[in-house]
Amino acid sequence: MVSPLAEVLGMWWASRTVLVAIAVVAALAGAARADLSVWTLTETRHVLRDDPAGPTKDVALGLARNEWRGFQILLRSDAPVKGINIVPGDLTAPDGAVLRASDARLYRQHQMELKVGTYRNKDFRPGWYPDPLIPFDHPMTRKALPEARLKAVPFDLPANETHGFWVDLYAPMDAKPGQYQGTYRVTASDGKAAEVPVTVTVWNFALPVVPTLVTAFGSPADQMRGYYAARAKAGKEAEPTEWPAVEDHCAEELSRHRINATPPAAAVALKVLENGAFVVPPEQIMFFRMFIDNYHINAFQVPHPAGAVKDPDKDRERLMAWLKAWDRAAAELARPHVVFYVYLKDEPNDLEAYDYVRSWGRPIFQAKGAVKVMVVEQAKPQNADWGDLIGSVNIWCPLFSLYREDYDGDRLMTHREPLWTYTALCQGDPPSPWWHIDWPLMNYRVTPWTAWQCGMTGLLYWGGMAYWNEVGDPWTDAWTYGHAKDGKGLVYNGEGTLVYPARAVGYDGIVPSLRLKALRDGIEDYEYLMILRRVHLEPQADDVAEPLAASWYEWEKDPAAFEKGRRALADLILKKDTLPRIRVKKVRHHPPIPE
Repeated sequence: MVSPLAEVLGMWWASRTVLVAIAVVAALAGAARADLSVWTLTETRHVLRDDPAGPTKDVALGLARNEWRGFQILLRSDAPVKGINIVPGDLTAPDGAVLRASDARLYRQHQMELKVGTYRNKDFRPGWYPDPLIPFDHPMTRKALPEARLKAVPFDLPANETHGFWVDLYAPMDAKPGQYQGTYRVTASDGKAAEVPVTVTVWNFALPVVPTLVTAFGSPADQMRGYYAARAKAGKEAEPTEWPAVEDHCAEELSRHRINATPPAAAVALKVLENGAFVVPPEQIMFFRMFIDNYHINAFQVPHPAGAVKDPDKDRERLMAWLKAWDRAAAELARPHVVFYVYLKDEPNDLEAYDYVRSWGRPIFQAKGAVKVMVVEQAKPQNADWGDLIGSVNIWCPLFSLYREDYDGDRLMTHREPLWTYTALCQGDPPSPWWHIDWPLMNYRVTPWTAWQCGMTGLLYWGGMAYWNEVGDPWTDAWTYGHAKDGKGLVYNGEGTLVYPARAVGYDGIVPSLRLKALRDGIEDYEYLMILRRVHLEPQADDVAEPLAASWYEWEKDPAAFEKGRRALADLILKKDTLPRIRVKKVRHHPPIPE
């Protein structure tokens, strides 16, 4: 006979077993119902970890020959999915022409948690932001990467998190115009797969081999030397052993994004002969010519003359000899499109700094030689008591927010002095398109459009591209500038960085970011505008550009509008031979077209 207690315990155990069985069945049923959402995005914007799935699965892109264009493949699931991979497919035209899958560049987007927004970002949204791009293979050799701390694929997708991949497509210079179609596949270790239809239209025009927009972002390789030297001294990690390979890789990566690479510091420099004359040796000229041609350089920053001349007033003859040596080097180089410039002083902001620029800049300006004086300052001084820099500066370079059309634009139009621009931190009010991780990606893409509107032909970035010195690990800590030890400094997420150290993914060098891709797209947009200008269709280009980028303080925030604008520019280029040339009725602040 069973006791009442045993009967109660037996009923409890039976009910518990049933509940466990029900839970197991429910879990299995949930796993079976797990829905892997796959969608795509061609617009210039971040997709954060907690963003819901989007509606668009197909990809439709248009691009010119000799142009890169990218898109995002995004994933989300209500249950974990292991072993995610992206398998590219060839894109084929009806006539058999092919954009090969092997030419595409694939990356996984690495996310960083941002809890505090960049200084003055009132619209900051805490969350996990994608920025570094982990390549699927080595960017130079295209071989598989070794095991490292971070890898692109296979990737285990956690439940209820959005993660993304970036795909870069390239249309070579000899690509046939037309429509190409193919499929990219998203696969998983459990055999699940999803197809992403891709359609690419290659337009019947090409971007120039040498970029039109001058860029000066410094040398990531040089910045890496200091970064790794400090870490080696602190016993944290060793320096790279193959610096020439690192320098080649950095130059190639920048060139692929239409940004000027910088030759190694000692590769192009004046030598002093026994008679006191200056010369760039022939072997350096030969190396420099190859560097320019390989990486499509359009500007070169010469060393400051203070390295050879102590006083510009007392040693005027020596300074003139220094300048003439660069004149000879430029002539021997035989690449007239290259701008030689000297960076005399960083942000001259007082009377002493203005006097310094005048003492060095005026004799160089008056020499009218190959070397031009570039100063990161606007034509109108912030303090009238400092005087001005007129006659001491060839190339003006105001901050985005300090450009003034009535002064800087007048110098451009009246005196034909080139106008560049640059950004640093969060300066100016109202806001200009500041460059940080937590601002919209559009801030990068819109910059060249606004530069076009203001007649600017050059773009600088104060911090270079690899300013990692203030953080222990740039892959996890986005507060790259002003990183106070007490945590109370002003936050600048991603300031001075557009690339990341590649050692974390298996090689020595750099990896690009989503922000760099957005900037590249804007630089390519700038080429479209300049193509129209060269065929005297500038008013039609303005009709497209003005609503999108009216000024450094007013620009379109909808990324879709820029995709439409780009296609509108392409249509104008394709129809350029049938369009009437419209007489310009208003003064545009664009430099005169070279004869």
